[in-house]
Amino acid sequence: MTFYHSIYRFIQMLAVVLTMAHVSYAHAAEQEINSPDGRLAVVVSDKGGIPTYTVRLDGITFVEWSPLGIRLDFVDLSEGMTLSGADRRSISEVYTLRTIKCSEVSYEANEGVCHFEKEGKPALDIVFRVSNRDVAYAYRLSPRRQTLSSVVVEEKSGFVLPEGCTTFLCPQSKPMTGFARTAPSYETPYALDDEMGKNGWGEGYTFPCLFRQGDKGWLLISETGTDGSYVGCRLLNVGGSHYQIGFPQQGEMNGVGSVTPLVGLPCQTPWRTITLGRTLANVVETTVATDLVSPKYEASKDYTYGKGSWSWIIGMDPSCNFDEQKRYIDFSAAMGYRSVLIDAFWDQQIGYERMAELARYGKERGVGIFLWYNSNGTWNDAPQTPKGKMDRSGVRRREMRWMQQQGILGIKVDFFGSDKQQMMQLYEDILTDANDFGLQVIFHGCTLPRGWERMYPNYVASEAVLASENLHFGQGACDAEARNAATHPFIRNTVGSMDFGGSALNKRYSADNQHGTVRKTSDVFALATAVLFQSSVQHFALAPNNLSDAPAWAVDFMKQVPTTWDETRFIDGYPGRYVILARRHGDTWYVAGINAGEKPLKTTLSLPMMVRKSVVTLFSDDAALNGNAKEMKLSGRQQVTVSIPTNGGIVLVGARAPERF
Repeated sequence: MTFYHSIYRFIQMLAVVLTMAHVSYAHAAEQEINSPDGRLAVVVSDKGGIPTYTVRLDGITFVEWSPLGIRLDFVDLSEGMTLSGADRRSISEVYTLRTIKCSEVSYEANEGVCHFEKEGKPALDIVFRVSNRDVAYAYRLSPRRQTLSSVVVEEKSGFVLPEGCTTFLCPQSKPMTGFARTAPSYETPYALDDEMGKNGWGEGYTFPCLFRQGDKGWLLISETGTDGSYVGCRLLNVGGSHYQIGFPQQGEMNGVGSVTPLVGLPCQTPWRTITLGRTLANVVETTVATDLVSPKYEASKDYTYGKGSWSWIIGMDPSCNFDEQKRYIDFSAAMGYRSVLIDAFWDQQIGYERMAELARYGKERGVGIFLWYNSNGTWNDAPQTPKGKMDRSGVRRREMRWMQQQGILGIKVDFFGSDKQQMMQLYEDILTDANDFGLQVIFHGCTLPRGWERMYPNYVASEAVLASENLHFGQGACDAEARNAATHPFIRNTVGSMDFGGSALNKRYSADNQHGTVRKTSDVFALATAVLFQSSVQHFALAPNNLSDAPAWAVDFMKQVPTTWDETRFIDGYPGRYVILARRHGDTWYVAGINAGEKPLKTTLSLPMMVRKSVVTLFSDDAALNGNAKEMKLSGRQQVTVSIPTNGGIVLVGARAPERF
């Protein structure tokens, strides 16, 4: 009996092994989705019952096998899954959008909807879009039996990067820290050329997140399509080279509200995006944030865009008085600007009646007004007023109706400090209500925009960066201005409009231009950042005294520089060291560059986008950062050799060549 029993046990074990082999084989199903040009490939698998994917560009692996899947409160859709097939289609769309880096976008991609089953029944669809430079994926969730509502407990969405990648990341703040406990507000400094395996300040990283795989290329991870139906996410390191989508922190909003999104079924989650390139060109030029979304409502009017002035960056809170704002309205009129931004405490230091008077005065001078508001209800300690006006619908709409009656152009809303779902809903509610009253919206102390230029027609820009006020607050920010400015075009500003509020021509950040922090960058540098930093409405850090104490060529340039662009092209650069970009407005190209390196940057620029042998205007600095403007003739080879000193800049302005480059 023992012998036969042993044979029986052996047969049982063999059956188990064969069954496991069969299961393993069955779970080895794969689907491949390629870019239209065939260079970019995504392979999706169900190895071991876990949805996974890998990304290759030109045969080089940029994302190693990484987990996918999602856990709901009633079912785990991240394991025990079988890939049953995929539906495919080609996407071809042309759309126009005046408020991003490229006014007319031709979007081409291949889509694969990968169907996953659990226990033999349809369970989850994962939608992949693959263009020639971007990979994006989102989850489509369906009702299960009678369940029409669900909490998303966790996303397993992962990004396992090849060993040896370096990181260019912005750490997420701990909740309820910073000024008046208003963090997180996406206003922390980047760590550049860092190693993987860290987790920022312990709370992960804010999007977008840039990685370099040595000489093989670059990869940018972000998200888009987030609205009030989900949470804003961050990127967590879960060990070594493995990063994963993370939900907000429980402490945000003083602990009120859930960190997990409540969704109605069926639904589709926001997109996780990966932009890849052998150089930084794809990263700088990507439009993935708006490619994947659609408008949520129609514009209530034909919104216009342009330049403006802003007293607060130079004069701080005391400048928010009637006489000074009237002086800034006159200054904007002299510059040919569209608006002034009137900042905090205007309701106390000017008042509603006199603000209406300022609005009438501005209208006579051809200058509109943007008004600052505190977003706050009760979730942080920011005391600035007007407060308690934007967090409740009834009060908010009455306030917006008053603004509409006064001809106010728009609002700047500050101090949000959370990515929880109810805060994302507040962003959406403010935008939706503002559109009803013809108001444009800028956000500060806020989260990253996620495709909002296209989703919300009256959305203008968000801060979500260590912005210009820090140049006033501390000399350290002035000392690091060039490094930071040479970072933003490669990371923060690649995925959304950035309201920075810079381009100062004062030598010092004070109303008399004699006190305060000292600007270390040149005047040409200031002109260059007006081109490098993209936002369709720009309130520059210029002051009325600049009409007499700044170089005439610099003031004239700031009068003419556009804020909307038809094309953007990467020329050269490295995050935190230097950047040279070309932007086109109509038939005019602006080529702008700055240098944060320790030595002068000498380079020869090839400019095939400009008319051969045409006259161009060159703004440049000498070794002592003394700027000048001169006209020069472009060579027949359409090349210009330039030298950019440390903390200096260049700008070339020339006519568009008839052929595209």
